[in-house]
Amino acid sequence: MTSVSRRYGRHDSPYGRPSGQKVTAPGAPVVLMVSGGADSSALLLMAATSALDIEDGRGTARIGRERLHVLHVNHLARGMDSTEDEEFVVDLAGRFGIPVTVVREDVPALVRQRPGHSFEEVARDVRYEAAHLLANDLSRAAGTRRSDARILTAHTSDDRVETFFMNALRGSGPSGLSAIPRRRNRIVRPLLDRAHEELCDVLRMHGIIWREDATNDDPQFLRNYVRHELVAPAKARNPQLVRALSTTCDLLSDEDAYLTGVAARTLRECRLSAGDGFCLLDAERLSGVDVAIARRVVRDALLAVEPHARLEARHVNRALELTAEGEGSFTAPMGVDVACDHGVLALRARRAQEAVDAAWLDVPGRLRLASGAVLEAQVRPIVSSSDPVAIARAFGEEFEGRAVMLDADALGIDPASGAARLWVASASTGLTMQPLGMGGRSKRVSDVLSGAGIARRERSGVPVVLTEPMGRMVWVCGLRADERSRVTGATRTLVVLRITGVTPWLGV
Repeated sequence: MTSVSRRYGRHDSPYGRPSGQKVTAPGAPVVLMVSGGADSSALLLMAATSALDIEDGRGTARIGRERLHVLHVNHLARGMDSTEDEEFVVDLAGRFGIPVTVVREDVPALVRQRPGHSFEEVARDVRYEAAHLLANDLSRAAGTRRSDARILTAHTSDDRVETFFMNALRGSGPSGLSAIPRRRNRIVRPLLDRAHEELCDVLRMHGIIWREDATNDDPQFLRNYVRHELVAPAKARNPQLVRALSTTCDLLSDEDAYLTGVAARTLRECRLSAGDGFCLLDAERLSGVDVAIARRVVRDALLAVEPHARLEARHVNRALELTAEGEGSFTAPMGVDVACDHGVLALRARRAQEAVDAAWLDVPGRLRLASGAVLEAQVRPIVSSSDPVAIARAFGEEFEGRAVMLDADALGIDPASGAARLWVASASTGLTMQPLGMGGRSKRVSDVLSGAGIARRERSGVPVVLTEPMGRMVWVCGLRADERSRVTGATRTLVVLRITGVTPWLGV
């Protein structure tokens, strides 16, 4: 995030300590996100003068004043009004001796740079990024753990109801319909049980006149449309709407937390391989999972591959359809490629699509890789009078490592079955092998690549062959075969693997 920020210390306030006096922080920092509107102004007031629950339901308590720090993000979207909002927040914080950090970010310019993203989405991302950076900075200065810091937002029960309707309009599942959670990691919403009008009354009692954002009445923003066109009529029909939906959101949130844990375990069980921008799932295992969990598994896997993807139910359902059909592909948001083939559901972000395509290689057969290289597998029987070891050694010398002969039985390949195959994937982190000639000692594939002088950023483009997706290593293409598949004097059938074409990791 490129921005201009300014920090105002306690010495700017007549209520604070004099400039130059050292301030110690016995507790972790608490960042208050304050826009200048009624809700966030009430948050500042209550954090400074009363007790709040910032520990997820463990009870209210006073927050040590020395822990508090206000953050105001100026979106530079409303001209002089934005400047006056900033001045108001700085002045209000100063009345209570609380330091302020102001971040100025040209959000309208960022929106133009991010087609397909709304002003609300970009502004929210900017605010939370600024809050996390400030919390980290303050934690470092205080000598406390980052995870102990708290970021407080002023979301109210009204906001929760509006978010419920907004997500319902988008066709959200239980996670979205649980609306705004009370806490997510460091972010806490201590006013979630308070109504907007209640907070306005608190401010009036203290003689504080908050700032009003004129865009709050603009129906082009979804939240404003929901507030005025949906929530207001619903409240007229049921005056207890906010309380009723808050209860619904709490129930959904609890159930969502449970299902999230189940889905996380299932994802680990179904995941064959994963790395930066890609994830391979066992399609057969996934197809046997209850659909309520399978949806979450696919959604979590897609977001792990591309965190900024704006997923909808139809994208998740399409991925599950491919899983059931056993083949096919489509493109999810942000260019994520989703494909199912040979029992594997592969998810790849754009940045990972130039790495090796994970797929089955039929034996015999050919497989074209993303780089343009071709991996070929052949089967050759050994004549009874021949020396298999000598043949394999001479073959390797002739092709200078670009081809290798291996023992079919050691690979579990029976040419007579007509269904033999090997798994080809990227040299991802965590793979190990027993390099040929090392007497059965194990070595990380990353160390093999490092020893061959292959830069870390290029390793995802190096193909490796395994017996199956979670099986043992067979060959780091063009570099090293695995000891467990070597040819011996007892070998009766050879499997020949050869790579041709574009192989940048081999210098060609």
